[in-house]
Amino acid sequence: MSQTRKPAPLVLAVPSKGRLQENAFSFFSRAGLNFVQGRGARDYRGVLREIPGVEVAFLSASEIVQQLASGAAHLGVTGEDLVRESLANAEDHVTLLTPLGFGHANVIVAVPQAWIDVRTMADLEDVAAAFRARRGERMRVATKYVNSTRRFFAEKGVTDYRIVESLGATEGAPAAGQAELIVDITTTGATLKANALKILDDGIMLCSQANLVASRAANWDSGTLDMARAILSRICAEEDARTSREVRARIGGDRALLLREIEAAFGARAPLGASGELLSLVCPADKVSPLADWLISKGAEHVLVSALDYVFSAVNPLHQKLVDSLR
Repeated sequence: MSQTRKPAPLVLAVPSKGRLQENAFSFFSRAGLNFVQGRGARDYRGVLREIPGVEVAFLSASEIVQQLASGAAHLGVTGEDLVRESLANAEDHVTLLTPLGFGHANVIVAVPQAWIDVRTMADLEDVAAAFRARRGERMRVATKYVNSTRRFFAEKGVTDYRIVESLGATEGAPAAGQAELIVDITTTGATLKANALKILDDGIMLCSQANLVASRAANWDSGTLDMARAILSRICAEEDARTSREVRARIGGDRALLLREIEAAFGARAPLGASGELLSLVCPADKVSPLADWLISKGAEHVLVSALDYVFSAVNPLHQKLVDSLR
C-alpha cells in the first residue's frame, strides 16, 4: 500500500534571541503572520500559524546566513553586513528580497582622532606607506569583518596593511596597542568617540540593516514557491498599506485626465478604477496633504483620508524577484 509523501516544508530562519528576534516577530506580526513555538520560547523550531507547511528555525544571525547559503533554509532574516562578510559574491548564493526597517548599523573604517591629517582612505594609504617606511612593518587593522575589509580596502587602493582579527571589543584595539585603526559596526558612533576614534569621511563601507533573504541553493518546488508567495504577498500588502493612505473625494471632470495628472504629480493611483464622480485613491502617505489641496482646487468640497490595513495586489514584486533569481 503506497503512502502519500508529505510535501517538503518551507524553512524560514529567524533570529533566536535579542532585539533582532523581537523586531522580526513584530515585522511578521504586522503582516498577519505569527510564530508559534510548540514548547515555548526555548523551542528552536516552530511554525507559522497562518500558513501550513512553513517550518520556522530559530538560529543566530550568523547561522542563518550559513543555512541560507547551504540551502538548508529557504528564507531568512539576517543583517546585510553578515551576508556580505560571510559569502563571497553573495548574489550567487542568496537574494536580498527586501530591507525590513530594523537592525540599522554601519560598517565603518575608524582611526584615532589624534590623526588630524587623516580624513579619507587616500590619506590612509599615505599613512600606511609612511608607517611601513618608518617601522619596517605594516599598519594593523583590527576587525571582525575580514573579507569585507579586504574588498573595501582594495577598491580604495589601500594595500600596505595587515588584518588583526578581533575577538572582543574592536573599538578598544588602538588604545590597547593591538592595532592602529579598526573596521567595525556602529549604530550611533558613541562608543567610537568614547575610545577617541573618528570615522573617515569616505569610510562607511556598508549601511546595513536586517533583510529578508532568499536562498538560491534551497530546494524550491511548486509547493515551497506557493508558500513563499503567501508569505511575500502579506508582507507586500502590509508595507503598501503602512506607507499609503486611502484618499476619497467627489469631483467632476475627465476621469482619465484626472488620474494621469494625479499619478504624475502625487504618485497616487486608483486601484479599483474610477466611475462616477467618486474617486478612491491610494496615495503615498507623505503626499496626502498636497493631493487634498489639489483636489479641493479642482472642485472637491471634502477629501476623506483613511489608514489602510492591507493592500493586496495581483502583482507581487517580492515573489517575482524570488522567481527571477532562481532562473
